[in-house]
Amino acid sequence: MPETFKNYVAGQWIDCRSRKTFDHVNPANNGEIVGRFQASGAEDVHAACDAAERAWPQWAQVPAPKRGEYLFKAADLLEQRLAKLAEDMTREEGKTLPESKAEVKRAISIFRYYAGEGARMFSYQIPSERESVFAYTLRKPLGVFGLVTPWNFPSAIPAWQLAPALVAGDTVVLKPASQAPLSAWRLVEALHEAGIPAGVLNLVTGSGTTAGNALADHPAVRGISFTGSNTVGNKLYDKLAAKRLRIQLEMGGKNPTIVLKDADIDNAVEILVNGAFFSTGQKCTSCSRAIIEQPIYDKLMEKLIARTRKLRVGNGMEAGVDVGPAVSEHQLETDLKYIELARKEGAELVCGGRRITGGQYDKGYFVEPTIFTGVKPEMRIAQEEVFGPVLAVLVADSFAEAMQVANKAKFGLSASIVTRDLSRAHEFINTIEAGLIVVNLPTAGVEYQLPFGGTKASSFGQREQGPTALDFYTETRTVYMRY
Repeated sequence: MPETFKNYVAGQWIDCRSRKTFDHVNPANNGEIVGRFQASGAEDVHAACDAAERAWPQWAQVPAPKRGEYLFKAADLLEQRLAKLAEDMTREEGKTLPESKAEVKRAISIFRYYAGEGARMFSYQIPSERESVFAYTLRKPLGVFGLVTPWNFPSAIPAWQLAPALVAGDTVVLKPASQAPLSAWRLVEALHEAGIPAGVLNLVTGSGTTAGNALADHPAVRGISFTGSNTVGNKLYDKLAAKRLRIQLEMGGKNPTIVLKDADIDNAVEILVNGAFFSTGQKCTSCSRAIIEQPIYDKLMEKLIARTRKLRVGNGMEAGVDVGPAVSEHQLETDLKYIELARKEGAELVCGGRRITGGQYDKGYFVEPTIFTGVKPEMRIAQEEVFGPVLAVLVADSFAEAMQVANKAKFGLSASIVTRDLSRAHEFINTIEAGLIVVNLPTAGVEYQLPFGGTKASSFGQREQGPTALDFYTETRTVYMRY
């Protein structure tokens, strides 16, 4: 019998009011139910917001270092359960077990980092132009925040939204993605066991549309941090902008890797394979466009195709698997739709491109790592986010042309260049339209202590992660004191 996971509201584990649940299945084995979760409605979200509103005045008065202690305790509990949490993540999301372990470790590091920020929430003393006036700033929490998190990093992204909000003195209502809610549930479980006061942290599961609208409608909510699709993010922005609420949006990417003619080809191949295919290409920072300078194109493509064909696709719980399944049947259909679209556009399929079937593969949502060549910048496969293991390869006759192609997209999240030329690397850094700029590394692979976010259609609002994350969850007060 599958385990049923309840909502967490006002310090209690409770059923949603309708008592309806939904089953979440393992994408590598759709015969296995990972768990049953609450199909919450607007009334459940509003109850969680009410609880957060009641808890906020007292929580805001707790000294920030004391607030951080709850995160330290929760991090210790998560570390003790690392193996179990990684298995949960692989079963619910599909990524390989080593990738899941790395993500849980990252969530633990995020909790500890922001726990320490409780003692480092610096403000400033600024000289006044008037005599006997002492001027300085304060950080103050805002109140209730709604956090809407995605399925592709089901532990790390909830952690990097939760932790700064809590240490800043805000209270939270968390709505994780229905495709992978268990990992976020485990974070809340650890914070509950760490003794966080009732109502400070609340979790509801269910439809993103229902919960997102309910969060936006509740009068106590002061802001929402959202990670997901551009379509939903833009609708949420329109709804919140009219109310002048804070909003933080992390959305799509169409991330390029430029490989110049002076690059180490073997290194470039590993960078492309890592960026395009690890985590099944289901990262907003995944590389989905490779832009290769003409003189090395043939040699690089030969090695890239050979390396990609060696990748082992399968159940992420099995040793030696490099690429897991798509997270759901819907995502698999999206991957296959874009593969077919690229063919119709005239791109040449040179590797992969098929759903994997037979034996155990029939129970999951597996697709071959796929490479297209002959791609033109205007093709949809070069402009739209697939969110799967599909790499579009373009050719450039020069660095200038490669930069023009790289910037010819509405997105601007992450971008990479592979080169030994220091001057070209600096030109790339100064002219690429991306929030995350990477030299001689994959487009994917960010660290929690640095700011995260993109440009153009990829992001809106203040940055996540690093010390600047606290800016979204606090407001600055300025004090003038005559003595």
